[in-house]
Amino acid sequence: MKIFNRLADQFKKVQPLPEGLYHMQADEKPLRIHLRLRKDGTGLLILNASTVLQLNATAAEYAYHFIKGTPPEDAAKEIASRYRIPRVQALEDYSEFAERIQALIETPDLDPVSFLDFERVAPHSADLTAPLRIDCALTYRVPKGTKPDVAPTKRAPRELTTDEWRAVLDKAWQVGIPHVTFTGGEPTLREDLSLLIEHAEKLGMVCGLLTEGSALAKKKYLEQLLQTGLDHILLTLHPDDAAAWKAIKLIVDADIFLTIHLTVNKSTAKDGVKTVEKLAKYGVRNLSLSTPDKKFLGDMLAIQNKANAFNFTMRWDLPVPYSESNPVAVEVEDDEVPAGAGRAWLYVEPDGDVLPAQGEADKVMGNFLSDPWEKIYK
Repeated sequence: MKIFNRLADQFKKVQPLPEGLYHMQADEKPLRIHLRLRKDGTGLLILNASTVLQLNATAAEYAYHFIKGTPPEDAAKEIASRYRIPRVQALEDYSEFAERIQALIETPDLDPVSFLDFERVAPHSADLTAPLRIDCALTYRVPKGTKPDVAPTKRAPRELTTDEWRAVLDKAWQVGIPHVTFTGGEPTLREDLSLLIEHAEKLGMVCGLLTEGSALAKKKYLEQLLQTGLDHILLTLHPDDAAAWKAIKLIVDADIFLTIHLTVNKSTAKDGVKTVEKLAKYGVRNLSLSTPDKKFLGDMLAIQNKANAFNFTMRWDLPVPYSESNPVAVEVEDDEVPAGAGRAWLYVEPDGDVLPAQGEADKVMGNFLSDPWEKIYK
């Protein structure tokens, strides 16, 4: 953006803003903005934990005032003083920045590279001082009738209590992690799920839920979760589960961000295209795919092509059930850790142990409760 180039040389003579974390949360709609300022004044701007923008020092200063809610006239006065430019020019530049950020918030499909002249960065390639997300496996318990090997129920000797999970969320927020996803096992089997969502909401975190969906077929329970501050749902669909389809209809009607995850395997590959057609009729707009066996990659591609024809948005950066393949790892060797694991996101087991990603049990990074953050996130 031209305003940043205009001030770039002058900024070299200005002391950067203090390093730190800054947050903004809007009550009228799901909106959370997080700014991480580095020592050199540059920063990362994270919009709803989904869009990550790399900011140069000048852009980071505009973002700082935007998040702090500084009145435009006051922001212009401070910027004009710091950079020794006319106040009218500073006001024009700040207003332009604020308008473009607002446009990106309200129109998420805009490309910030072409529209904002910002650099969108892959989460795992950014210089991070803390992950962008933690995936908290609240329990390894699974619903009745589920195959016992779906989750490693014997791996974690115990489940953290409600207060212990609150402490995990507090620590995550304090070190600058803006996004939590509650997973399992089946997280809806925890009676305190709504309390934990509520706590994440009070902190200001973006909060997601990974579930097989049956519990959300009960409208009263779904409404309870939504009222506590849940921001998005990733529903693992078993196409023959009538309760899951009922839940999908309720969730779509509730107008909360929903992604459907479909595992492409022997039981789902044959009718995968029809499943996508049905999801489109239900009003679903986001789809996540994975396959545990490379021989189904062709089927997965066919399903993806059908989803593209229906203008679905493909989501590859969210967690999947413990027993499923991580979508970003489909085309890598089985013993490779997905790019970003341990850096852009962490996986916390029911007893608090931290793994770089689900299934990486031989790479324990420490315990979120008992170990200092510096040891866990080297």
